[in-house]
Amino acid sequence: MDSPTATLIQILRGRVDELVAVGDLDEAVHAATAAVLKAQQMLSSDPESVDEFASSLEVRGDVYRQLGRLEEARDDYKQAIDQLDNRPDRADQLGRLYAGYGAVHDQLGNSDRASELWQQAIHHFENAEPPALLDIASMANNIAYLKKAGGDVEGAEAHFLRALEILHRELGPDHEETASVSNNIGALYQSAGYFEQAREMHLMALDARRKLFGETHHDTAQSHNNLALALLATGDKAWAQRHFEKSIAGFKDLGIEYVDDLAAVAENYCAFLREEGLFTRADEIAAELNGSVAGVA
Repeated sequence: MDSPTATLIQILRGRVDELVAVGDLDEAVHAATAAVLKAQQMLSSDPESVDEFASSLEVRGDVYRQLGRLEEARDDYKQAIDQLDNRPDRADQLGRLYAGYGAVHDQLGNSDRASELWQQAIHHFENAEPPALLDIASMANNIAYLKKAGGDVEGAEAHFLRALEILHRELGPDHEETASVSNNIGALYQSAGYFEQAREMHLMALDARRKLFGETHHDTAQSHNNLALALLATGDKAWAQRHFEKSIAGFKDLGIEYVDDLAAVAENYCAFLREEGLFTRADEIAAELNGSVAGVA
């Protein structure tokens, strides 16, 4: 491929990035299509021309996916993958393409196919030089969600733990992504009845989120609630009550945008309070919630 043509394609792809950054996805599709057509026009057996065509398809596929034009995104990802077949030098890009391809199938409700494609993404990310470890963690977390939804607790645990091991080593215990996966594992253990393990994972997530965000943050407030539920299951009622109170306070401080989250926590907390015979506090929480809902209305 001649240098001026390659430069034009790269300029068009740069324009796509600029348009996406300002939220003009419809115009971004036009710029991406121009890049695809120009790259296709110059396509030959030359690896450089193949790379430009596949990269342009990837860019357009990403825009289509953001627009919800899933069938078109799926076709672009598939065509780009076919172009790069048997290209170990493009392992990182193949990983991204399989990741996007899997995300489309996930959005289309094809969970089994999404899981297969994300496994392929992991394979290519592992073969990249150097291995794309954070991308592997992301794909493992995605697969774990699907396995959890399908009732495969062991499979979900294995993938969540792989993601956690990578994130803990690469980013540290107090990183946002590490905390998120710790929370995910806690939720898995809670739903499976492994309450001691759930408690520890939610404690880890809460500790990290407090350091990262402080108390007035959605993730911190949610972690207080999650930990409270785990503590109830392990018989630590007084400790659970303190965390329910912190969750309630956190969501109240966040304002009306989080009134639905506040309502969910209040429902959990009030059920506990009434079981314990603490009707006055339960009524206070319910009245505060009604006031918050009235404020939204």
